[in-house]
Amino acid sequence: MPSRRPITAICIAIAIAMAGPSLAREPQPSAPMPESSEVSGVRLPDSKMARDVTRIVRDAEGDLLFQHSVRVYYWAALAGKRKGLSVDPELLYVAAMFHDFGMTSGYGTSHSRFEVDGANAARDFLKKHGVSDTDSQNIWLAIALHTTNGIPPHLFPIATLLAEGANMDLVAAGYDDFTAAERNAVEAAHPRPARFAEGFMQTAYDSLKHRPETTQGTGLADIMAYKDPTFVRRDYSSMMLKSRWNTGK
Repeated sequence: MPSRRPITAICIAIAIAMAGPSLAREPQPSAPMPESSEVSGVRLPDSKMARDVTRIVRDAEGDLLFQHSVRVYYWAALAGKRKGLSVDPELLYVAAMFHDFGMTSGYGTSHSRFEVDGANAARDFLKKHGVSDTDSQNIWLAIALHTTNGIPPHLFPIATLLAEGANMDLVAAGYDDFTAAERNAVEAAHPRPARFAEGFMQTAYDSLKHRPETTQGTGLADIMAYKDPTFVRRDYSSMMLKSRWNTGK
């Protein structure tokens, strides 16, 4: 009886050609998820997209920023659980992973706000993974606005929770809204360095000192002033009083 292998091989080749590049592309290895993936009943999403974003962000960020981003996901997810908010954990994880991505070395010559750089990277990543334009744009907004206090609480849940998670990890905003057990569990799984505040401020300053103008109007301007005595905060009142409209010049 003649071998059926050539026919099988031809059928497979035809199937791949008809299916397009998604089947023809060789699978890429995915990074392992961070250790201690379940904390206080919240699990890190374990999907190819989640593994891919973990690999990308872990490769680009130092451990301080990466662990901060993981903690932000847990604080955000725990806050959502407490408030009864329904969110897609994968999208929330991507938002948390990319929210400080604009501070990485790849943006050493950028003069955009770091939030916009991270938002752009997240949107591109999501589109490549087949996420809808609407969801991709929402994650863009969540990241782009996460340092603009007073706006995220009035947007969709992921934007609200991302800002809450970031503020909790940086300045302990909403600290008492989390139980001691939740706080201890997150810190045990992803410990904060003893001098985390100094380390984060130095990382932020190093990534933003070539574009200080982009920090005006956010808490990052305070970091710039703390690290650089010559930094001058923008005075909007003076800008109005000295404007050509007001001076007539």
